Amino acid sequence: MSQENRATVNPDGERVAPAEDPPRADFGSRLGASARAGLGTDRRRFLAHLAGLAAATAWGTARTAEAAETSPPAGPLPTIQLGRHRVSRLVAGSNPISGYSYLGPHTDRQMKEYFTVERTVEFLQNCERAGITAHQFSGNDKTETVLRKVREQGSKMLFIGLHAGREGIKGTVAGTRPIAMVHHGGVTDTLFAQGKSGEVHDYVKAVHDQGVLAGVSAHNPDCIKRIADEGWEVDLFMTCFYFLTRKTAAEPAGGPAPQKTLQISYAFYENDPRVMTEVVRQVKKPCLGFKILGAGRLGQSQEMVRQAFRFAFERIKPTDGVIVGMYPRFFDEIRANAQYTREMGKAEPRKEA
Repeated sequence: MSQENRATVNPDGERVAPAEDPPRADFGSRLGASARAGLGTDRRRFLAHLAGLAAATAWGTARTAEAAETSPPAGPLPTIQLGRHRVSRLVAGSNPISGYSYLGPHTDRQMKEYFTVERTVEFLQNCERAGITAHQFSGNDKTETVLRKVREQGSKMLFIGLHAGREGIKGTVAGTRPIAMVHHGGVTDTLFAQGKSGEVHDYVKAVHDQGVLAGVSAHNPDCIKRIADEGWEVDLFMTCFYFLTRKTAAEPAGGPAPQKTLQISYAFYENDPRVMTEVVRQVKKPCLGFKILGAGRLGQSQEMVRQAFRFAFERIKPTDGVIVGMYPRFFDEIRANAQYTREMGKAEPRKEA
């Protein structure tokens, strides 16, 4: 299959080709015999070190799985209402599962290779044990298999689909049985910028025709404001804390001016969460805020993570929740994030001065 045919749509609506394997350099031809011997010794030491790390990682993963299996289910999380459904204020996101890290192709590949079907099923089971009752999924080649296996093993978790294109709605609903389908945020921003917001509105209507809740996701706060002002029949919004699609849309009032930056794929502006959450508090419909950790940029310490959860829950409405992608390969992010939601999710919204 050609690279072009294997191209996919990333979380922000762009068509991208998969990362290619890096080329191999023939360093041996450039070294003398003694240098190659030394390189061989260093290489053996390096490989031995890698083997030790792999063993430690495997042990840690096994210990985490064992702890999850033996630990009793955690207490319930604070909940919100989506249509007729009560869901936890913390929703498990899908970007790490799909291999979208926003940190470059190497991290993308590690995430995608880690989240096999079996590990993804285990991940969702661990989320449910921690009190998380909903998962926002994006369509990929393993989604339907994962959701089927989770349900077959007795899960009561609810699912929210992120999707674009009216022609695929019926099949996705039949294959995944979600409680809601939400129009893809990157595609939303692009269509609004092109004067084609009617296509997003038609998507909402088509989702309702399938008998499930309909929502719209966006990175651009102006899209959320416009939909609310025009009174679209949406049931929920997904609201990105960072306006990552500036290159396809006009800057909203009150936000920083775009600048040229050296970056890994996207620029995250510090003031963006304040701009989006101001809009979130103005709209009446439930909102699910996402990228509250800046795609890992606010994850250098657990205190930073805790403060990011505090900021989110203080600035959104009591009827809103958050979607957080998790990568529990080296740390039990599931239980930590669930605990932050128990602590912060009950707090009253911050009162403006």
